[in-house]
Amino acid sequence: MGSLFARHMASRGYDVALHCNASLDGARQLAQELQSSGIQCDVFVQDFTEPFDTDNFIAKVLTRFSNLVCLINNASAYEAATSQNTGRELLETQFRVNFVTPFLMAGSFKRNVAQGQVINIIDNKIAYNQYHYSAYLLSKKTLAEFTRLAALEFAPHVRVNGIAPGVTLPGETRDSAYLSWRIDGIPLAKKGSDRHLMAALDYLLQNDFVTGQILFVDGGESLNQVGRNAENFTGDRS
Repeated sequence: MGSLFARHMASRGYDVALHCNASLDGARQLAQELQSSGIQCDVFVQDFTEPFDTDNFIAKVLTRFSNLVCLINNASAYEAATSQNTGRELLETQFRVNFVTPFLMAGSFKRNVAQGQVINIIDNKIAYNQYHYSAYLLSKKTLAEFTRLAALEFAPHVRVNGIAPGVTLPGETRDSAYLSWRIDGIPLAKKGSDRHLMAALDYLLQNDFVTGQILFVDGGESLNQVGRNAENFTGDRS
């Protein structure tokens, strides 16, 4: 997903500062690809699972790209575990990558950039209480709340919004049977694509009267919560 966002921003004429951790070779290849399209692109390496100085990180980016106007918090750590099966290391890793770093990066961006926007990539799972992904889901729900809070604090010069993708890109470990099962729960009865995510990104980039919003790009899946009620109760009503 990060490479898709980077390519799309480049196609819109933005210079791109790429962050990576372990995938340095892939990031360098992507940077060369984007540079060949005529934009400026550099790679900035940082391990988000460990504490680091986000002010210093943003300062390095600004040294290379003084026209910085947009921060996309896309890095994510994702591991399934219920609350009772979540240890301290897993909990802290999920929160560091999915919330603590985006929180601190956004603050550093606001302190160092006169005007611009922050876009947090969240997850449509925040509409649910899927305890099977306890630490991951709680970290993303916290990021969603921060998106709304920061939109107020950072206004009027920095807008803060989010994108919550559903079933869009193919998962590396998901087969066709799983995707078909997921699509059965999507009101629009289809899987999304990178085109839908890029359209959401374009909307946030271009509409300067929008802040504090989270766009669910999921075919209505996050709305699919009718809940139990008397009309669908099939037991004894006596």
